[in-house]
Amino acid sequence: MDKPPIHPYIPIMIGVITLAFSAIFVKLVSADSGVTAFYRMFFSVLIMAPAFLLKYRHEVKAISKKDWLFSAVAGVFLAFHFILWFESLNYTSVASSTVLVTLQPLFAFAGTYLFFKEKLTAKTIISGAIAIGGSVLISWGDFRLGGDAFFGDMLALIACGLITGYLLFGQDVRKRISLVTYTFIVYSVSTVAIFFYVLASGESFGPYPAADWFWFAMLAILPNLFGHTLFNWSLRYVSTNVISIAILFEPVGAAVLAYYIFQESLITTQVVGGLVVLAGITLFVVDGRKIRKLFIRKGA
Repeated sequence: MDKPPIHPYIPIMIGVITLAFSAIFVKLVSADSGVTAFYRMFFSVLIMAPAFLLKYRHEVKAISKKDWLFSAVAGVFLAFHFILWFESLNYTSVASSTVLVTLQPLFAFAGTYLFFKEKLTAKTIISGAIAIGGSVLISWGDFRLGGDAFFGDMLALIACGLITGYLLFGQDVRKRISLVTYTFIVYSVSTVAIFFYVLASGESFGPYPAADWFWFAMLAILPNLFGHTLFNWSLRYVSTNVISIAILFEPVGAAVLAYYIFQESLITTQVVGGLVVLAGITLFVVDGRKIRKLFIRKGA
């Protein structure tokens, strides 16, 4: 595997910051969850299409059946991750939904161990546990409320498992396929899957006010093309575990944005939980040389 041109942590953190806007944009849209997810992916594919068709379409012929299958599964997982997560925002707060959908280390640690035989250091487990503990604190108020909030929390938790599966499949396929080709295929599959979901659910593809179309485009540009695409790039060099722990910063940013934009109040447990999440992530990235040796794969 070739040496990364920049340290993978840099695009990962840029991706995490852009993802913090995702829940905010979804809350600003008046369309149903499935339609919002569809246009997010559809516009992403449209934006990527010129680059793929002009420079990368020849790579399609060299893709193996296994990589086609894994890419398709990743696309379906991504599709239903968005559908369930966007739907969860109709029942629970931005802070709680975003926290639960980012509890990926729980799934990533198990997945990388089972499928890639990656060993976990005590430091990685402890830092992940601290960050997860902070995430639970942030959503503690909604857990006690029950009812609609609890239902929304469960949708977000399922969406969390799906996004981890998407990253795990990508970790394998990205060893052999370029970023643009892999991302274009996955986003295209995801778009088609969501299209049929919208038809089956009876949601409307339009018309919508001009503001909705603007937020659809913003979802495609920031969280998708700057968020998930940067994660796909990083998967060539780092483990899914690294991205999963870094993403735990997303709910902190989303909660702060929701406070200023929607006046969603921040209770004491959410503030304390956010600080704990930051402490866990800080512990994880301390002594970056050892982390780099553990997670950045070398060799041809």
